[in-house]
Order: sequence, then structure tokens, then C-alpha cells
Amino acid sequence: MDIDAALDFVRRHHRAVLATTRGDGRPQLSPVAAGVLDDKVVVSTRETAMKAHNLRRRPYASLCVMSDAFFGEWVQVEGPAEVVSLPQAMDLLVAYYRQVSGEHPDWDDYRSAMERERRVMVRVDVQRAGPARAG
Repeated sequence: MDIDAALDFVRRHHRAVLATTRGDGRPQLSPVAAGVLDDKVVVSTRETAMKAHNLRRRPYASLCVMSDAFFGEWVQVEGPAEVVSLPQAMDLLVAYYRQVSGEHPDWDDYRSAMERERRVMVRVDVQRAGPARAG
């Protein structure tokens, strides 16, 4: 599958499962909401979450992004990942929210919540996308 087509799919469909690698090499999976900013797949999480810890140790991620129909269309994207912490992450978190959920009724409240929750932005530079064929 073409990476641009996969990114377009993620722009329209936000339900995903993020796979990172635990310290012992086993996969760690998390349901997340995914978006696309600057041609990178993005996910918001907390600074203290295992996925953030895993990505700092091994900065590579895979996501299975699916439609609301679950058994409908889906894509897998993967590539090197980075974790961006606050305060640098704030503008990214705002742009992510806008893309995934639209306008927030109170942006000051949203920003305060991001700080309280110690939110970070995960950015995945997609280098592989699939499926390339069916069946």
C-alpha cells in the first residue's frame, strides 16, 4: 500500500491499536485515537504510560488503524517514533485534538488538562504501510 494512501485513511479513521515493544521484547498493545500531522501519524498519551516508556527505550511503533465498522477497511502503518513532551507538545496536542475531534469548547481548560495529565505526543514517521494485498 502507498504511504500517502495509508495517511489519508488515518486522517479519516481514528480508531487504532498501537504496538510498542516491552523491555523483554514482547509486544505491548494499546487502543488509541490516531491522527495525522505533518505527514506523521500522531497519538496522545501520558508521560507515565508504558507506551511512552517503551518508545523512549525502542523508538519504533506499529499501528493497526480501522474503520468504525471494525471488520471493514483497515491499514497498518509503522516506523520510527518519537515522544514529544510538554511544553513542546502543547501546539501538537491542540492540532491533534482539532483533527480527531474538532473544536474544543474551552481551549484554556484543554491546555490545563494536558498539563495536569502530563500529556505527550507520539509521532510516528511512517515508512511502511499495508496491507499490500488481500487474502
